[in-house]
Amino acid sequence: MILIVGGMGFIGLNTALRLLEVGESVVITQHSAHRLPPVLADELGKRVFTERMDVRNAFEVLDVVKRTKADSIITFAAPPARGISPQVDYDIYTRGLQNVLEAARAFGLRRVSLASSASVYAGLPEGPYDEDMPLPIESRTQIEAFKKAMEIHALNYADRAGLDVVALRIGSIYGPLYYSMFNPASRMCTSGLRGEEPDFSDRPNGTIFEDDQQDWTYVKDLARGIAMVHTAEKLPHAIYNVAAGRATSVKETFEAVRKAIPGAACSAMKPGRTPSMPVNPALSISRITADLGYEPAFDIERGIADYVGWLRDQD
Repeated sequence: MILIVGGMGFIGLNTALRLLEVGESVVITQHSAHRLPPVLADELGKRVFTERMDVRNAFEVLDVVKRTKADSIITFAAPPARGISPQVDYDIYTRGLQNVLEAARAFGLRRVSLASSASVYAGLPEGPYDEDMPLPIESRTQIEAFKKAMEIHALNYADRAGLDVVALRIGSIYGPLYYSMFNPASRMCTSGLRGEEPDFSDRPNGTIFEDDQQDWTYVKDLARGIAMVHTAEKLPHAIYNVAAGRATSVKETFEAVRKAIPGAACSAMKPGRTPSMPVNPALSISRITADLGYEPAFDIERGIADYVGWLRDQD
């Protein structure tokens, strides 16, 4: 039984689906969000179970692990990306992490997998980024700051307590069950299907630059990579990039959208590149490929086409 902390989120639900596909059973914890998709409904009470749990409450974490007889944990616990307050960020990332690690120690769990982020590489001028690169101490956002601190804290705790802990540095994700509509690919796809222009009014001057790049990873590839790492019998390393392994531009993304949705438009896309954008911000996947045989199944064109098909099926 695998406990997925924060499993009601976009990545958590897709990871649960992948684990079910490979024969695992899961417990999905929820604090405030509850949006179990229909695709999981048939397994509810059989191989999918849900629990209310505040990761900041040590008793609740210990109680859930004990009652569900979880043998390992994948944690996606995180505050909202835009943050409620620095104190809430700190409580979830620090006290919450400590509670998960202590529960793993107390019950002798097989492994704890931590959802880290590609944002730990922010500030490095050029990719591809590999797991052994020194990371900048400076951090502009709560995600950058706390993901770095989480890795340091957790891996030190694991070493002292004899735990198997692995950090998963996750690329930029798009695909089914995404709901915040923050990333450009999702805005382009959903607007294109409605015959509308995507709204980028929250960006400077309402503009996105066609040469800006990120390691855009289809969520089905990500979920498969997470499952491979978490269920592996032994891991040679404690940190893995899980991504597409390739930087994709806004222009390439829109071309894929237009191929899947002829007539899609994006007048907010302008020539050029954000000056602060790093060159080739791809995450190297050589480690996860060598250790576990992971290879992405979706390039941007296949991923967008699959995502558009899923969106159409929701209507």
